[in-house]
Amino acid sequence: MPPLADHPLRYPLTNELHARPAPLITVPGTAVFLALKAEHEAVARDRAQDRAHLVALLDRTGAPHPPPEATHHGCTIGRHGLKWENHTEFTSFTAFAPGLPLRPFDPALFDVFPADWLAAAPGVRVTSILLTIDCLPLGADGEVDEAQIAGRLGEWFVAESLAVARVLDGAAIVASDFRIDPAGHIRMAVFAHPATGPQRMGRIVQRLCEIETYKTMSMLGLARARQVSGEMGALDRRLAALVGDMASGLPRPEAALDALMAVSAQLEQLEMSASFRFGATQAYEALVHARISVLREARFQGRQTLAEFMQRRFDPAMRTVKAAEGRLATLSERAMRAGRLLSTQVEVARSAQNQAVLKSMDRRADLQLRLQHTVEGLSVVAISYYAVGLAANLALPFAGPLGLGRPELLAILTPVVVGVVWLALRRIRRRLA
Repeated sequence: MPPLADHPLRYPLTNELHARPAPLITVPGTAVFLALKAEHEAVARDRAQDRAHLVALLDRTGAPHPPPEATHHGCTIGRHGLKWENHTEFTSFTAFAPGLPLRPFDPALFDVFPADWLAAAPGVRVTSILLTIDCLPLGADGEVDEAQIAGRLGEWFVAESLAVARVLDGAAIVASDFRIDPAGHIRMAVFAHPATGPQRMGRIVQRLCEIETYKTMSMLGLARARQVSGEMGALDRRLAALVGDMASGLPRPEAALDALMAVSAQLEQLEMSASFRFGATQAYEALVHARISVLREARFQGRQTLAEFMQRRFDPAMRTVKAAEGRLATLSERAMRAGRLLSTQVEVARSAQNQAVLKSMDRRADLQLRLQHTVEGLSVVAISYYAVGLAANLALPFAGPLGLGRPELLAILTPVVVGVVWLALRRIRRRLA
């Protein structure tokens, strides 16, 4: 009996669910995160360049290479663990090592990525993160020393922007102000409970890095929305002026159609260029909120949580993107309605022209009919003239015995011949009709 056949995509699709495992991170330790994105056409980039860039880093320490079509890879480079992921629009590197530096958030931690290797990157930096992962400080009574944590957070972060929360039912306390420090990195701190294992710690770090990365990618939509809004404002004014002129009947339909086609073409081009970024922004926004949700935040000392920070700072930007997308769709619909209005005006104008043509044709037909009647009358006269002469010549031999001369004969034959010719032509016209 032959074995049961599998769908050709069964194994690839199943493996996709397990494609990006979280790294194993010990406490205390540090993690460095870097996300790179091609400056233009990131979705259609040559992913072989991303792999080649990774291989160039691995070759410095003799680390193993990933398979040719791999989208993620984990290995060790020196004293650091490395996790590489290739996403739709960007590539990310996470390097982590045990132990803490003497200086919190020391920029030297980023030296795990050599400067010349960074300079050869096939893209630009989207975000970079320095993470400090420490144990929860405990007091003499065995409880968490919240005052010590608050003191460290006050030294490391900007208080006005600081977001801090207990996560995963008290397994850790996470904090960040989502600001770029003087070294060019985002700072994040994690204080982990002693019972938190490396796998769970890796998931926490991964979620924090994803929140920052997806937040940054979402904000690209805000920049695009601001650019589109300026262009839409100019097109909106042109379209409003065009519709106003159409209502007053000022421009000729041909001129109005040319102007409307130009506006519609620019709107279509604008919509096509912005549709992907707006769609991607919605997807990244959903991922940000999903990653925050799985952390199961609880408030720490009455400070704002990550969710509240996003609600205050991030969500308004996303609403701006949605508003720009909606305005662009509305403007396109207005252009379509203006096109239908112009089409109606053209149809009305054509109907008026057709009516004028029909009236002209009626007048011409009437003139032709009158001319035909005139010609028929002349034809009767002409035919009768020759017919009377012919009849007179035929009847002249018989007129002598009757004592009739040619003048008298013509006078008698003329009305008879004219009547016969008229009746004959009338009968022919009826048959033709």
